[in-house]
Amino acid sequence: MGFFLRNSSKQFFKKFVCGNFGKESGKSMQRITLDCAVCDSNKIGFLKHCNQEQLEKVSTGKTCCYFKKGQHIFYEGNLPMGIHCISSGVVKLVRTNLDGKEQILRFAQKGDYLGYRALVANEPLLASAIAIEDTIACFVPQRAFMDLIDEVPAISKELLVSLCHDLGVVEERVQSMAQKSVRERLAETLLFLHETFNSEDEHTISITLPREDIANIVGTATETVIRLLSEFKTDKLIEVDGKKIRLLDKQKLDRISHASV
Repeated sequence: MGFFLRNSSKQFFKKFVCGNFGKESGKSMQRITLDCAVCDSNKIGFLKHCNQEQLEKVSTGKTCCYFKKGQHIFYEGNLPMGIHCISSGVVKLVRTNLDGKEQILRFAQKGDYLGYRALVANEPLLASAIAIEDTIACFVPQRAFMDLIDEVPAISKELLVSLCHDLGVVEERVQSMAQKSVRERLAETLLFLHETFNSEDEHTISITLPREDIANIVGTATETVIRLLSEFKTDKLIEVDGKKIRLLDKQKLDRISHASV
């Protein structure tokens, strides 16, 4: 699939630094101040490996912004100028074909960092990042991030582990798409969303996604997902309240997701 180019890397950097990113949709992002030393996300992100001096260096050079739901954090096809750390909120990583149809690749949330693979490989970004909730993301410039990799071996190890995990996820998804029925893939997707976005209610998927996004993940038409969700509801596997989905029988959903594999 070819890249869907929207901006040159120079335009992207200018937009990001000047705070105009997102105005294509009539919205303007808001720049904020956030200290790495007091940000909760450093407990689960690569920043946990940094000492106080390194954290201060990153804090001095980074730019933090508040993105409203639906705003792009970066676009596929652009050359990365650094990495983006998610301090709060949820982001979807999507690729767009020439017809403008999105394919959701994965999600990112608090503590995750995006764009490092393309940055290290010196390649264009393979996906766009779009906030699906109001999100705070911090941009760490390339030089600052590469200096950290050189100074802190534990960060290189974490990046390697993260890349290996992502590769495993991709391999599982390829197998799922090739060998599982749509019904199996929907059950698998509901369990994945529940595990990724759990809430105080252990049965409820805490994030609300439009049916179109769920169909995108499953790899089928929206109408098919709506029909299968109705069947799952009739079978008392799930409970639906608007866009909220509650899993009533996770064991049976798990059996359905592995029916043919």
